[in-house]
Amino acid sequence: MAFVDSARSRHPRGSAPRPRKAPPEKPRLLLFNKPFDVLTQFAAADGRATLKDYIPVPGVYPAGRLDRDSEGLLLLTNDGRLQARIADPRHKLPKTYWVQVEGVAEEAQLAQLRRGVLLNDGPTRPAEVRQIAEPALWARQPPVRFRQHIPTCWLELVIREGRNRQVRRMTAAVGLPTLRLVRVAIGPWRLDDLQPGEWREVAAPAAEGGRLL
Repeated sequence: MAFVDSARSRHPRGSAPRPRKAPPEKPRLLLFNKPFDVLTQFAAADGRATLKDYIPVPGVYPAGRLDRDSEGLLLLTNDGRLQARIADPRHKLPKTYWVQVEGVAEEAQLAQLRRGVLLNDGPTRPAEVRQIAEPALWARQPPVRFRQHIPTCWLELVIREGRNRQVRRMTAAVGLPTLRLVRVAIGPWRLDDLQPGEWREVAAPAAEGGRLL
């Protein structure tokens, strides 16, 4: 009777055993209150403040962006599929902003935003917008520069796309230049009591068919 060397039968001569795959990393999701003048990147940026100055968690990256001169909620994750579902405009995840604008908003201007406005890269989708009382926010550093004798007001604006500097361009297009822009929610995630520069980790959502559950 012939005996078979089981080790050799599993690994033909000259081949090495295949290394075991590491178990998939558990998805993580961080909520961060990005301060004014902080870039949404970890790479060095000629002395400018970046996410590296605030978030010591390895392997996470932003799910979407927030302009240097904007403040508020930024989501970070280590999961590429989750990042795509949050950031990709095709999924129409609502983003809510509190916007301080120059001037007093008239109903006709709000109606324009609700219909969608024409920008240089095409018309926007309709936005949800309403005027709100001045929210209880932290003091911005440096402070907003106001023009003397020109009033301001606050709007809550919800959009479902993410073009470059879109909210600022939308309010300017209807004659209400943005002075301060704070993102307070992305989909089901809200800024709540996070202060500038603070972050917290929350449970990463499950997904089905590209939708967040």
